[in-house]
Amino acid sequence: MANRLRNLLVVAVAILLSVSVFLGWRTESGTASLSELAEAATPLDVALSNGKPTLVEFYANWCTTCQAMVPQMQELRTEYGDRVNFAMLNVDNTKWLPEMTRYNVDGIPHFVFLDARGTTIAEAIGEFPRTLMAEDLDALIAGNTLPHTQIRGQTSEFELQVTPNTNDDPRSHGNG
Repeated sequence: MANRLRNLLVVAVAILLSVSVFLGWRTESGTASLSELAEAATPLDVALSNGKPTLVEFYANWCTTCQAMVPQMQELRTEYGDRVNFAMLNVDNTKWLPEMTRYNVDGIPHFVFLDARGTTIAEAIGEFPRTLMAEDLDALIAGNTLPHTQIRGQTSEFELQVTPNTNDDPRSHGNG
């Protein structure tokens, strides 16, 4: 009888663990991928015309620093998205070559803070803590000087190529 009870207990624990593991795999972490974040971003033309300040992020899908910042950028977008546009421009898309040249993008992530009229207020390059980015966004919304834009955090090196990529499909309309 004791063996039977012990075996029943082992089976019950095994079932409980199996269900827990299965549900753990099915539960999403709530963190978006870099591609999902970019897809949900405000298009640059909309950001420049809707009267809200804008944070433009130059990024690439291969950029490990950009990937590392996804959770905090998602949190910031959730917290500030009703007051600030979050636009994302992929440096691998030659459509954004004029913007990359204008802002002298030489490392990513490269952030450009624009006021509600689309005027450049400040720039920051690389990974830096969410709290500092939040303080910059608060200052941007208030129209004050941004306190942390002189920071240069960890970046992924990027070399601006001025020759167009001939592999772009013209039907893509610059998406990406």
